[in-house]
Amino acid sequence: MKIRIASDHAGLDLKLALVPYLRDELGCEVDDIGTHSTESCDYPGYAVPVAEAAAAGEVDLGILICGTGVGMSVAANKVVGAVAALCGDAYTARMARAHNDANVLCLGGRVIGIEIARDIVREFAAGAPDEGERYARRRRQVAEIHNLHGRGD
Repeated sequence: MKIRIASDHAGLDLKLALVPYLRDELGCEVDDIGTHSTESCDYPGYAVPVAEAAAAGEVDLGILICGTGVGMSVAANKVVGAVAALCGDAYTARMARAHNDANVLCLGGRVIGIEIARDIVREFAAGAPDEGERYARRRRQVAEIHNLHGRGD
C-alpha cells in the first residue's frame, strides 16, 4: 500500500512517530512530503498535494496531521475526489473507510497520543468501502451535493 503523508509544524512530532510504524509495522510505502521543521508553516500547502494524490489514485491513501486535524480536513475536502475524514478513534477510522470511502485520514497531533494514532492508522489502512447499496447510495448523494455546488467534475 502506498501512502502520502504530510503535516504542518503542529503535527510534525506525530508524523515522525507514524512514518516508521507505517513502513516497518504495516509494510506501507510512505511518501513523506513534509514539513520537516518545527518552524511555523501553513497547512493548506501540505493538504492539497496529499488530497490530490489520493483523489487521482497516485497513492492508495493520504494522511494529514495538524494541531487538531480540522484545518487539514477542511482543506483536503476542497479537492474534488478527496474524501478526508478527521478521526480521533479506531472505530471512526474504520467506519470512514467502510461507509464513506474516505481516502484521506486527518489527525490532530495535539489532541491524540501515538498509541491511539497507531490504532487509527491501522484501521484506516486496513479498511475498504462497504459495497452495500445503502452506503453506495449515500456516497452518490454526497457526490450530487458536490456537483450541485460547483465542485464536481
